[in-house]
Amino acid sequence: MKKLPEDFEYLKDMYQDPYFPKEQVDKVKDIIKGLVVYLENGKHTTDEVQTELDSIVSGINELQEDFEENGSEIETVARESIGTTIEEILKFFEVDIDIEEAIRERDW
Repeated sequence: MKKLPEDFEYLKDMYQDPYFPKEQVDKVKDIIKGLVVYLENGKHTTDEVQTELDSIVSGINELQEDFEENGSEIETVARESIGTTIEEILKFFEVDIDIEEAIRERDW
């Protein structure tokens, strides 16, 4: 089975920007890691992967208040960073889902 490299960089731009509290970015990373575990654990249909993505994105949606309570928000840089990270993961696992469709449940 395919495994994402240990040195894969999650949310690079968010980690580099002090506007985003590291603890909150770590929470987003942990949610996205759930997608990686899911993909590493076997073959899934595109519809199954999209259902998992919808769940992952909903989990990130729930962190918005947490970001706000810590003087930050999931805004443009965060959207791009999350989208890029998910897109790179999908490409690595050869999942053919457009990134806009992949993160369709976002409200950030």
